[in-house]
Amino acid sequence: MSEDARQGEREWEEGTPVPLYIVTGGRAEAEDARVLDLVTLIVARAEPEPGMRPEHVSILRMCANPLSVAELSAYLDLPFSAVHVLIADLLADSLVEARQTRAAHTTAAVEPDVEILKALIDGLQRL
Repeated sequence: MSEDARQGEREWEEGTPVPLYIVTGGRAEAEDARVLDLVTLIVARAEPEPGMRPEHVSILRMCANPLSVAELSAYLDLPFSAVHVLIADLLADSLVEARQTRAAHTTAAVEPDVEILKALIDGLQRL
């Protein structure tokens, strides 16, 4: 064993955080172009399989009941970007299902009703 390898072993202590690039397999972004936001619900569609990454196993176990991406991020103590990559892996293998809790990019959300806004402003000015 080289001196560098022995030095690395001495520096590693149990409980030391694992670098995110190890958790995500070196990926910074999910390959899947699906839009996941913090309130997207994730539901497991399968049981964990032998040989899976520990983070994938944790997500599948936690998502026996629907959990939001924000909750998963908090429970796993990982940032949203890392959780998004992990969920994309599971989505690609059809092991989880993503459920949007609100209509994504609806016309009503992009273009508000001008008449309602005018009535709202008028009512606020009368107060």
